[in-house]
Amino acid sequence: MPSPFETHLVHLLRARFPILYITTWEEERFLEALKSLVENETLIKKTRKLYTWSLTEGLVSSEHSPVSNTTNPIAALNAIRKMQEPAVFVLRDFHIHFGYRNRPVNDEVVRKLRDLVPCTKESLPKNIILISPVLLLPDELQKDVTILDFPLPDATELMSNLKQFVQSNYGGSITFDMRGNTAEKLVKAALGLTLSEAENAFAHAAVERNRLDESDVRIIQEEKCQIIKKTGILEYIESDLNIQDVGGLDNLKSWLRKRDKSWLDDAKKYSLPAPKGILLTGVPGCGKSMTAKVISSLWQLPLLRMDIGKLFGGIVGSSEQNMRTAIRTAEAISPSLLWIDEIEKGFSGIGSSGDSGTATRVFGSFLTWIQEKEKPVFVIATANNIANLPPELLRKGRFDEIFFVDLPTLEERKEIFKVHLKKRLKSKEVIGELKVSGAFLGELASLTEGFIGAEIEQVVVSALFEAFAESRSLVRDDFLKAIRNTVPLSQTQAEQIFALRAWANTRAVAATSPQEYKTYQNTPEPGEAENVCASRGGRMIDL
Repeated sequence: MPSPFETHLVHLLRARFPILYITTWEEERFLEALKSLVENETLIKKTRKLYTWSLTEGLVSSEHSPVSNTTNPIAALNAIRKMQEPAVFVLRDFHIHFGYRNRPVNDEVVRKLRDLVPCTKESLPKNIILISPVLLLPDELQKDVTILDFPLPDATELMSNLKQFVQSNYGGSITFDMRGNTAEKLVKAALGLTLSEAENAFAHAAVERNRLDESDVRIIQEEKCQIIKKTGILEYIESDLNIQDVGGLDNLKSWLRKRDKSWLDDAKKYSLPAPKGILLTGVPGCGKSMTAKVISSLWQLPLLRMDIGKLFGGIVGSSEQNMRTAIRTAEAISPSLLWIDEIEKGFSGIGSSGDSGTATRVFGSFLTWIQEKEKPVFVIATANNIANLPPELLRKGRFDEIFFVDLPTLEERKEIFKVHLKKRLKSKEVIGELKVSGAFLGELASLTEGFIGAEIEQVVVSALFEAFAESRSLVRDDFLKAIRNTVPLSQTQAEQIFALRAWANTRAVAATSPQEYKTYQNTPEPGEAENVCASRGGRMIDL
């Protein structure tokens, strides 16, 4: 059964489209697919002979029979014109004659290609296919050339490739554990790689521990880093955090857990679409960026951070191209996570005329993509200043949910202290006689009313510096001193936080569970949780 691309290609060949331009790195994979098409009489109706051309070998038939004296591109095009048989001619790397890397355009080659167009319409069917990893086309050829993108291998091809790898190495020194949906996870992780890159990734994962199993998903994802690094726009973020490293935010955590593995085939039984993304907004320093890293670990998906500042290049049109490149890269390695930190700063110029509308066009491309995207790319956008967000971004359908991350509650502050103390207190000499009990955590949490997570972490760090400076163990007073010396953000930016809560009260879902709000100091009587919500921001929805 031919793929949609192969079906489309056959139709173009049969319709006598004179010149096709295929952009791909996978020459051999494309040629193998093309050979099976042009030799299939059922599909192509009139079979054609396949010839390939390169600067080093000249014209060579599919039977490896060379056409003499055709390494010169003009000589090759002349030979194509004289050929008296139905054929398809694949010209490799012909873009080097079109002004590649500041070289002058070879006007004779361009003219000769245009001269060949009428010849393809004669009684003998002929098609010319230019194949190159780079799309470069002179103006003179734009009306005669049809451009196609050869898709990367899909899950079916990669699964076949993985099975061949396992079978060819079965019985050797490598152990294979493909129980459950392990093979599916490995294949999903390899999506976005070429067939050769996928083979290398499977081999790399297998030889590292002489074993291939579910835990090797991480190694395969690391192979994708090479794709990301080459763009210069996206950054691959490695994360060793787990969901326990985030204190509180139980509502958000519950939402994320329910959508884990929703891009796997099991979700299709429920007719579920892959989740689109979330917008995290709220008080600065309350764990929004950390949450993005935690999602990567929880879902075992690669995390890409988009630097919007890098999108806006100096050359006219380059910003729009950069956005398209970033989107294509994220989709190529899907399923993946695309993290846009402080999105309101990147798109703050929307509607202004200072950049000739560049920001508006780039933003429009982004909005259209997140609304219409079909590939499983989960977008995580974080924002501190709601007022600067364009209203179009907040419309339903852009994100699955908008979560508001408020100042941590009493119980959440206990959890945050517990996380940071556990992470840093590893030496018995440093701990000394300090008892990190529930009562001690409760005291610290009570004394840090209005502190954000980042400030709580600094309280722990400052207490450790007090002990370190005097070369002694930690004591309770070190923490109390650090707390007294901290002026929390909730005091210095009280007006901004109040405005954030007022906005979130009807427009966002609280990241903290309704039960956790009841532990907030000065909590009202049971049944008044909605008043707490109104004062703190975020609709009370139990997810």
